[in-house]
This record gives sequence, C-alpha cells and structure tokens, in this order.
Amino acid sequence: METGGSSIVSNGGHMVKDGDLISTLPLAPTIIPGTDSNTVVEDCPCQENICTCKKRRPVCQCLKKYFWEGQTLNKSHQKAIANLDPNFPWWKRILITHRRSIGLIIPALVYHFFWWAYFIKFNTWELFVDKYFISIMAIFGSTVAGMTSEGGGAVAFPVMTLAFKIKPSVARDFSLLIQSCGMTAAAFTIFWMKVQLEWNSIIYCTLGGLFGIIFGLEFIDPHLTPPQKKIGFVSIWFSFAFALFLLNRYKNRRTFTSIPGFTPGKAMVLFITGVFGGIFTSFAGSGVDICSFSVLTLLFRVSEKTATPTSVILMAINTVIGSYWRAVMMNTVEPITWDYLAVSIPIVAIGAPMGSLIGTHFHRQVLAALIYILDTVALISAYAIVKTNAVLIGVSVGIILFGFAFFFGVTKLGEWLLKKIEARELDA
Repeated sequence: METGGSSIVSNGGHMVKDGDLISTLPLAPTIIPGTDSNTVVEDCPCQENICTCKKRRPVCQCLKKYFWEGQTLNKSHQKAIANLDPNFPWWKRILITHRRSIGLIIPALVYHFFWWAYFIKFNTWELFVDKYFISIMAIFGSTVAGMTSEGGGAVAFPVMTLAFKIKPSVARDFSLLIQSCGMTAAAFTIFWMKVQLEWNSIIYCTLGGLFGIIFGLEFIDPHLTPPQKKIGFVSIWFSFAFALFLLNRYKNRRTFTSIPGFTPGKAMVLFITGVFGGIFTSFAGSGVDICSFSVLTLLFRVSEKTATPTSVILMAINTVIGSYWRAVMMNTVEPITWDYLAVSIPIVAIGAPMGSLIGTHFHRQVLAALIYILDTVALISAYAIVKTNAVLIGVSVGIILFGFAFFFGVTKLGEWLLKKIEARELDA
C-alpha cells in the first residue's frame, strides 16, 4: 500500500528504479517506488540492506559516508537530473548541474550589495575596531545555523551572554536580527537546491510560532531574569540532545523523508510545537527550529536530513516575525544591537548558505553529534560562568529531568506510532 512517499536506501551512491540505473550522483539517496512511507535506511554495502559482510570499511569510504553522503533532493529535481538532455540550452544545463554554486552566490551577492553600499556611504568601518569579536563569532554561528537544527541563536545567545557578558535582551535581539538575514539566505539556498523538506511542519509550526513568539515577547520575556534565561535555555536543549542520543543508539532505525500518514491530529501537534518554539525564541532567540526538529525526529521519525533543512526554513520565518515585532511594534531594540548586526551581515550571508550546503551532505549521525556537542558545551559553560544559587540550580536540574522524561516519552510514543504504521503495511 502506498502512503504518499518512497523508501530510501543507499546503494553505492546510485539511484535505482526497478533495477535500472537512472542516476549516478555520488552517494545520492536511492528511491525505490512501491515501498511504504518514504523510508530512509542506513547505508549498507550488501544487497537489500541485509548486511552479511564482515569487512571493515576503508577510511576514505567512512569519510565519504558520514561527511559527503549526498543530498536528499525532492522528486522533481531528481527527475530533472536523471533526464538531463545534453541538447538543453547552456544556461538550462548550468542551472541544473551547478545549482549548489548558484544557490550560494545569489543570496550572498544580494546582501553584500546593500551592505557595501551602506558602509561606503556612511563610512562606518570603525565598528569593526571594537566589535570584531562579534564578526568572529558570526563565522561559527552562521555555519552551525545552516548545518544543524540549532540555529545561529544556539551559538550567539550563550556565547554573547556567557563569554562576552552581554545582556540577554541584546543577545536575544541580535540573534533574531542576524538569523533573519543569515537564515533567509540559507533558506534561499535550500529552496534553490530543491532539498527535501517537510512542508506540513513548515506550515503548521509557522502558524503556531507566530502566536508563540508574539505572546512570549509581550508577556513572558519581561518577567524572566537574565540568569533564568541563560540557565533555562541551555537546560532545555541539553535534555533534548540526550534524548536524541538515546534514539540514535539504534543505528539502523527506520526513518522517513516526510511525516507518514498525515492527519489533522498531527497537524495540531505541529501547531502546538510551533507555539512553544515561538515562546522559547522570544527570550533566547532560538527555539522553534529545535522544537520542530525534536518532534519530527523523535515522534514522527523523520530523517535528520529532512528535519534539518526544514528547521532552517522555520527559523528564517520565525526570526523575521520576531525581528519585526521587536524593532517596529515594540521599538525596543538597543542601538548597540544594530552595530553588532552591521559587522555580522557580510559573514552570515555566506556562512549560513555554506552551512546549509554542507549540512545536506552530512550523514544524519554527524548532524546529531554536532547537536550533542553544542548543547553539552553550552550547559557546562553556563554552570561555570553564571552566578547561580540553590533555587536556580534546582530549577535547572528540574528542567533537565523533566526534559529527559518528556523527550523519552515522545521517543516511546514515536516507537508506538511506527509499530502502527508497520502493522498497517503488513495488513495491506
């Protein structure tokens, strides 16, 4: 029985359809029509994904598997590549075969054109003299933002508040503003490359995030102290990283390229996820991306290679909304925040799209490992730097324990949903 998708396995980097070779993209996903629910199965050199060989992989093969696995492209672009006619006009062949380079160049050119015009006209180069550290941070933050579900705020917020001693409100506003530039650039690259996305998540989490971020900015953020924001942020996402680690112990677990058997109930789950994600974004500058990623991977068992670019699109939309609300509706963005933004735009306009390109080629286990590292380092740094008391430590431990239990429960619910899907497939 078809459930609206295709199973994906890896088969030596070629795409196979009913036994016929139709594409030779290196390490691209293989789509086998007729199997259920867009299943993604781990790489295996043996036939039918049943591993019978005992030989260890060469180092180069392991590196290629984990760091250049191949992009999961949508079906229309897979068909365009497979049916590329050598008689096509030169410009059309370039658009298809060099889509990655073009996807990086276009957003970078747009942002750099306006940035250079502004800096030359107003001669504001002196901003780099005492704010260069923000530019350095933007190099790593923008790359991580494009590569993972964490978003640039997951780097900018803890680094600015913990390492640079910048007020959480300024760090939050900077995270929103810079991601509204960098993530939109990365989003363009993702759309241009026609990477596989989970559109149900984008639609319903965006609607929920719209309400969540406005509600959080107006009614929740003003009542939280700076230490509460710092410790709360790192505690919540450390518990998520732990849950993802537990899930990824099963290396050959079944995953999907989109939510199988989508229903109104699942739409409501995504909407509520967006609401909470928007609230987290309102005080930390990042949240809806990680919330969406957690629900997609833990509950609906969507592959990280689909969930990650989906989270980038979501964060681009959510940060544009948050930036508009803070800068226009509330008019409370401090002037220094705009200075931080000015020295970062030319970097993130390149770094975020580049990160999204790299991330679409990384194996899902590598993407998950990056999340473990980021969240663990942030938690340790917070406890080392923030002046805590017994109450704050107790709240942090409570958040982590509750997060462990919550995400573990979501993981178990995901296992139950997967068994239901497999039972329906057997009945069919």
